Amino acid sequence: MGKKVKWSWSSALIGAASAVAATALIGAKPKDPTFHLISINLTSFKLNLPVLDAELILTVHVTNPNISPIHYSSTTMSIFYQGELLGSADVQAGSQPPRSCQLLRLPARLDGLRLAHHAARFFSDVAKREMLLDAAVDIGGTARVLWWDHKFKVHVDSHVTVDPLFLDVIGQENKSELTLNLA
Repeated sequence: MGKKVKWSWSSALIGAASAVAATALIGAKPKDPTFHLISINLTSFKLNLPVLDAELILTVHVTNPNISPIHYSSTTMSIFYQGELLGSADVQAGSQPPRSCQLLRLPARLDGLRLAHHAARFFSDVAKREMLLDAAVDIGGTARVLWWDHKFKVHVDSHVTVDPLFLDVIGQENKSELTLNLA
């Protein structure tokens, strides 16, 4: 009736190894990093008649949830108020280990003249102690998986509500989108 099948340990080990490899590949699917603005510190005012320019330090908490380390190049974050470019923050090149968190301190400069274009809205925001800022940045780099470097690009859009008097972060919404080049 039935043909007797002979048990093979080598076939069982190959099957188990294939199952483990498939599970590892599914678990290794790249995940978007997370970014949260922790604090804003005013470092100086520069008199640029008739307005003041402000220099700040933005402290950003970055999480790499992936199983591979990343190396990224320097870039510039754009900061917007009422849809107009208000200033920028420099992101220095660096790296981050797998499944880790780190704090980045980004020097930023805000242009007082551009803020003066929205003076009525700014004074209204100061009165209610709530100011909405938008920021956007594209970060490019490489992620090492086994022996190969894969290029990636992360686009981050942030909507941050701050207290313009004390520069406290009241709330934020961050969206990041990871594009990985596997070729």
